[in-house]
Amino acid sequence: MRIAGFDEVGRGAWAGPLLVVGVVIKSDSLTDLRDSKSYTAKQRESLRAIVCRNVLSVGLSWVSAEEIDTIGLANSLKRGFKDAAATLEPHADTIIVDGNVDYVGSPISTALIKGDESVPAVAAASIIAKQLRDAYMHQLHSLHPEYEFNRHVGYGTALHKKLIEQHGITRFHRRSFKGVGS
Repeated sequence: MRIAGFDEVGRGAWAGPLLVVGVVIKSDSLTDLRDSKSYTAKQRESLRAIVCRNVLSVGLSWVSAEEIDTIGLANSLKRGFKDAAATLEPHADTIIVDGNVDYVGSPISTALIKGDESVPAVAAASIIAKQLRDAYMHQLHSLHPEYEFNRHVGYGTALHKKLIEQHGITRFHRRSFKGVGS
């Protein structure tokens, strides 16, 4: 049976995209993986290479800050999960979505709270998502170093709040989020 695991990163960020990742891994591989937050950045980078060698399929969906502001976070999550699921090939027999809401909404999908702690495919999706979005935010830092995206990767930290107060917001900020919009 092929299991696809899904996770997202960037849901609560003040800047940058939401990224949804779905993966189908080779059966019985990567059984010791956990949620990406369980690892340091260096550990995640090492694990990403291992994960990529054990993946049969990856589905990605990037949802921009502008789109999140336009259609809202809930609709962005639905769109992101559905789009990522549509790009998986080979398709899975079962889809496990990390969390308490099944945003895929398929007859073969289900939500599982802390799925990234118990389902290797979900943990793999978590690691890939975190690595890709962090890399994106580091690239964004090179365009806007004054925001120090390399440090907070777009999340609502005290530093990020201070930098928004000093410099205003960019087109990469989510204007509809409390703490960002004016």
